[in-house]
Amino acid sequence: MTATKSSADAVHVIGAGLAGSEAAWQVANSGIPVILHEMRPRRMTEAHRTDGLAELVCSNSFRSDDAANNAVGLLHAEMRRLGSLIMRTADANQVPAGGALAVDRDGFSAAVTRALGDHPLIEIDRAEITGLPPADWGNVIIATGPLTSAPLADAVRDLTDENALAFFDAIAPIAHKDSIDMSVAWFQSRYDKVGPGGTGADYINCPMTKQQYDCFVDALLAGEKAEFKDWETTTPYFDGCLPVEVMAERGRETLRHGPMKPVGLTNPHDPTTKPHAIVQLRQDNKLGTLYNIVGFQTKLKHGAQLRVFSTIPGLENAEFARLGGLHRNTFLNSPKLLDSQLRLRFAGQMTGCEGYVESASIGLIAGLYAAADARAQRLAPPPATTALGSLLGHITGGHIETLEAGPRSFQPMNINFGLFPPLAHPPTKKPDGTRLRGNEKTVAKKQALSARALADLDRWIADHLRFAAAA
Repeated sequence: MTATKSSADAVHVIGAGLAGSEAAWQVANSGIPVILHEMRPRRMTEAHRTDGLAELVCSNSFRSDDAANNAVGLLHAEMRRLGSLIMRTADANQVPAGGALAVDRDGFSAAVTRALGDHPLIEIDRAEITGLPPADWGNVIIATGPLTSAPLADAVRDLTDENALAFFDAIAPIAHKDSIDMSVAWFQSRYDKVGPGGTGADYINCPMTKQQYDCFVDALLAGEKAEFKDWETTTPYFDGCLPVEVMAERGRETLRHGPMKPVGLTNPHDPTTKPHAIVQLRQDNKLGTLYNIVGFQTKLKHGAQLRVFSTIPGLENAEFARLGGLHRNTFLNSPKLLDSQLRLRFAGQMTGCEGYVESASIGLIAGLYAAADARAQRLAPPPATTALGSLLGHITGGHIETLEAGPRSFQPMNINFGLFPPLAHPPTKKPDGTRLRGNEKTVAKKQALSARALADLDRWIADHLRFAAAA
């Protein structure tokens, strides 16, 4: 399509992943023309496989959709109130996933691509940006993510005079459902939890005896791993997305207390025997023909993956639509480089947030800031009491910095209630007047934090944003 204004008048968004797509949408919906730059398919990355915008290269899950009790679900709710394209599209392309919001990844990407391509104020430019933006691009958002091309990454490094921080992010394998042995496996969500679009039986579960688990861990530890280049050997992993073999290296029982925990599930094939461990698979596309192995990000070589994963009961003859992989992730020293308006204006995962929704949410606020700048206005940051405000606070200076660790102690973070300011008056009693005890206090506190966040966000929207909020 043709841009309605010159490149000097438009906001330029570099990178059309989740953050860039959301940023472009927010700018355009504010009435400002956008040129969205995406180098694929002219230049592909190590992890992407299509030319679609907002392609999901790792899990298809946006995690919990429980706005009352979970910080991620709260962030979902806040983004919906702000007219998020990413959340609207995720809702329209969801697949059953218990209490989580998971999507058909191809349908999701196609819908985002279509929405941005059809917007009258958005021009999509399929060319690689190989250096810093030209001087006449006065309003720019860089949202190229963890797979920023080398020329642009070098230019950003020169601009910031900072060595890029980096870590590894791993991708889980996806199996064809009809190749899973359902005489061994069964459908059930943990604790039979019913989530958005779900039934309480949304995951495929593969049980293991102690002997099978021990053999699996042995095979996992012995499997041939991807080799690192010299410059990659000191790059750390992000703890929220550890490869399954790295978890196993931290202790033989680690997996049983992580993605393979055998709680909240009963094997209908043998209801009297408690499994020692359980591997779960989650629906990956709307047709229900593909399932990804939950928590099984891996850096095993493909041959080793086929050997190791075939030791899982029910997956002995599994056929894989995609095997796991590994990519290097980069992010900025954001507390040192970015202010509360995200200037220098970056967005998404490269700012040091972790997770699909978190990346998209930073793209959202960066888009709102850029639109305000285009109107020669200043937008106040979202309240620190909100999920969006607390995440923004973390990446612009909310981390703990010690004299020993220095400024490079900053690390990526998922949204969590630990980033929120404490309640002035934490709840102590139930509605009937009786005292809260044990876990009841934790639940009540989360619900109070969520209620405060949504109320404060609504006031911020009414006071600072011109467009109507979507309930």
